[in-house]
Order: sequence, then structure tokens, then C-alpha cells
Amino acid sequence: MKNSPYIPSTDLDQKEMLQTIGAKTFKDLLNDVPKKMLFPALELKEALSEQELVEFFELMANNNFASKSISSFMGGGAYNHYIPSTVKSMIQRGEFLTSYTPYQPEASQGTLQVGFEFQSMIAQLFDMEVCNAGMYDGPTALAEAALMACRIKRNNTVVIHSSIPEKSLEVIKAYSKWQDIELINYDDMSNDESSEYGCLLVQSPNQYGEIEDVEKLADEIHSKNGLIVQHTYPISLGLLKPPGQLSVDIATAEGQPLGVPVSFGGPFIGLLTCKKEYIRQLPGRIIGQTVDKNNKVSYALTLQTREQHIRRESATSNICTSTQLIGLMVAVYLATMGPNGIKSVAETSYHRAHYFASELDKIDDFKLVSKNFFNEFVIETKIDVSKINKVLLKNNIEGGIDISDKDSNKIMFAVTELNSPEIIRKTIDILGEKID
Repeated sequence: MKNSPYIPSTDLDQKEMLQTIGAKTFKDLLNDVPKKMLFPALELKEALSEQELVEFFELMANNNFASKSISSFMGGGAYNHYIPSTVKSMIQRGEFLTSYTPYQPEASQGTLQVGFEFQSMIAQLFDMEVCNAGMYDGPTALAEAALMACRIKRNNTVVIHSSIPEKSLEVIKAYSKWQDIELINYDDMSNDESSEYGCLLVQSPNQYGEIEDVEKLADEIHSKNGLIVQHTYPISLGLLKPPGQLSVDIATAEGQPLGVPVSFGGPFIGLLTCKKEYIRQLPGRIIGQTVDKNNKVSYALTLQTREQHIRRESATSNICTSTQLIGLMVAVYLATMGPNGIKSVAETSYHRAHYFASELDKIDDFKLVSKNFFNEFVIETKIDVSKINKVLLKNNIEGGIDISDKDSNKIMFAVTELNSPEIIRKTIDILGEKID
């Protein structure tokens, strides 16, 4: 592999790396790929006109099964909510099609104003004093919050509550691995009456939809001179107490439920908020409102603690991309829905989930495990979960997530305002019949 101005490693660097992993050449790394697939001959058809190309893709599209005809009960971190038409309309407007990263405020007022409004509305939703302009996604926002708390308290011990999902924990481990940070379980902290800790990470509603007693946990970690970091489901804040009313120091979330399609797993956007006193350790950047020389309202990057802007050793984070397009979707969604709209979505999701759960609990082969949940709950069943989901899919219903363990079959359902009473009733009737 020849040197390139875009590949900083030298021939010697590459040789040392190959020797370390036991390979002689770069091609040795491709041995697992079948040779016939490695450099296949591309049999491309003759070029098509635009009209012919459109017709070709329309024919192909007709073979697809339209996902809109399926009602979904999937959750586990990504949720299917209704997205107002204003979102798609606004993200196509030219005012917001400014630079990718708004280094030049005079040329990026659209993007900067969106970021400012995004920050303002998220801070209001969370009832927190400060919000940054967005992170990669929810799990990375949580990991950044843990590192932030350790810097603030000058204590590198992070306590992991059982409410944190395994996938988020994997991200936290990756972020903390080279930071000299020790991860311990919550049970170890609660049994230790003397030690101090950097922070406690809790998710509420948790990975199984249950609502945690965050205030109690906040009191516990504060008594040990640590900070409480809550990861949450933003739609739930339309009904439940927001982090700012739970003595939370730093709050994070995945912003996808706020106007972003589930898609095929992204892109998403991480939300990160905190108390004002911790603003200097906040990763990413903050967009502020000011006035220009003509005394007109304008916007600029106000606080930039990432390594692209300050000395590397002084940076709070290595996040070096922009999530402004997804941030725009979130901002338009929140502006469209308003406080009453978010409250309505939260209440509808909550009540429909509880109705669905109580009706399933009445069926012989199903038992409700969850007790204090928002819109996601766990059902224990005598039936193999794959069979349940297969039967539902035949009826154009996407079932829940299989969370079975060695002792029992368990399925987790998520309900939103898009799960109509008719679909819920249909699902109950299907599951009430004998499934072979």
C-alpha cells in the first residue's frame, strides 16, 4: 500500500502494524474473503436515460413490502413516533442549507439559529440550565457525560446502575478504557459507606421500561461527593418529572424519538444537558445569541471545548462532527408539537401501553412482569418468542424484542401513539388464540 497524503502512516508504520498482528502483507488481511468475491467483474448494463432509470427503480420498488402497512411494537432505544409534515418540509428549506460546521457565522446564520433553538427547547424539556448543540447519539452522550462528571469531581470512579443497557455499557467501556476510569456496579457502591465516587449513571425509564427512583439515587451519590447522570427517553418527559426536578446534575438522551425516523439504525443525535456550574466541562459546543454591528439579532459559536478549536490537551472531548441536520429535525418537531403536543404523545403512549399490558396479562400463556413502567413493558410467556413474532408478522404486526433468559421466555413490547386502539385490540385477539 503506497504512501498517500491522505494516509498519515508511513511504510515503516504499516510494516510494524502488520508484524504485530502476524501478517506479512496487506493482502493477507483479506484472506477470509473468497477470491471470487474480492475483485469481482462488474457486469454493468448500458447507460439509461433519466426516464428509463426512474422506471427501472419503480419496478424494483414494487417488489418491496411497504413498511407503512406494518404496525410495530419494537422499542429498545429506537421508537416509532408520528413525525409532522413540517419536519420534512423545513429541512429542505435553503435557509438551513448552510455550512456543515458553522465556522463562519456570517455565512451560517440559518444553521446557528437552529442550533440555538435546539439547545433552548431541549433545556426546557429537561428542565436543565444548559444544553450543548448535540452529540453523536444517546450512548455516546451518556459516555461523554460520565467523563465530564469525572473531570468535575476529580474522581475517576464511575458507578453503573443496573438500569443501563448492555449496549450503552459497551460504549461507556470503550470511552473510559484509556482514561484511567474505573467502572463499578451500583451494588458495590451501596454496600460501601465510606468511599467517594465520581458519578452514578442511571437510566429512567430503564432498559426494560421501568421508572427508577432517580431522586433516591441522587441523594445516595451526592452523599458520596459524586454527581448523578440520568439517561432518559425524551418523550417520557411530557408526563414524568424532568431531570431538573430530580436533583440530576447531568442528563442525556437519544433524540431520535423527537422527529427522527427509525430508519435502519441512524443517524441519531445525542442530547446532553447539565447544571450551569458545570458548563466549562461540557463537551461539544454551545451556540449563543448576540447582535451584529447593525444591532440585529445574530448567532455565533460561543463555547467550543472540542479539540478542533483548542489545544488538544485542554479539550473536553474529541467529538469532531456536526449533527445539525438531525438537530434541525428535532428542533422543528419540538416547535411544531409544543409542550401540549409532547404531553399528549406521552400520555397516549403511557395509557395505551398500560391497557395493552393489562389485557395481555389476562391471557393464560402470558404474565406481566413489569410494574412501574412508562410505555415499554416485559411479558413472560410459555410460548417461544420467535413463534409469537412470526405469527404477528403474518398479520402485518411487528412484535416485541426477545429478551428471554435461560429460565424463561420473555418479550418486551413498546407502545407509542402510532399503535392505534384497533391494532392493539387485534394483537390481543391474535395472541389470545393458541399459537403452535
